[in-house]
Amino acid sequence: MKIDFRNIDYLKLGNTKQRKIHKIITEYHLFEILNEYKPILVGTIPINIDLDESDADIILQTINLKNLYQLLLQNFSKYGQFQLRISDSKVLTSSFIIDETRIEIYATDIDTEKQNGYLHMIKEYEILQNRDESFKMEIIKLKKQGIKTEPAFCKLLNIGGNPYVELLNYTGQ
Repeated sequence: MKIDFRNIDYLKLGNTKQRKIHKIITEYHLFEILNEYKPILVGTIPINIDLDESDADIILQTINLKNLYQLLLQNFSKYGQFQLRISDSKVLTSSFIIDETRIEIYATDIDTEKQNGYLHMIKEYEILQNRDESFKMEIIKLKKQGIKTEPAFCKLLNIGGNPYVELLNYTGQ
């Protein structure tokens, strides 16, 4: 089944955590507030390889970090464990907790559909679609052992080199 990850409706039909994330995004109007920044939920939750402690990762695109900084401060600083920072004047990160779920926001000037977070998730989803359930369970097992997602995929697929680069080059051969 092909999923359009740019539209969060697929979460409504997902597992318990995916449905919870959909509820948080809609009830708290996260994507409405962030709409002009092309928000996309990325990471392990959309592709169902998350752990209990996995964050909900939202990527954004902006050319004006200061405006986005103010928007996030205005709208999300009321939530628990709120953090907001701009690093190297090129990347904004923020995190906070809503309904016991950590929301992580990452923003840069790169189009969200060209950011590595999105590209990695799409590649991982394609790989999962072409593998059986045991492959998915092995990924989750490695993640529970503390191995990050991209290195876990590369380990199981016998891909050498930098996992964040080489996974994107993987063609399934």
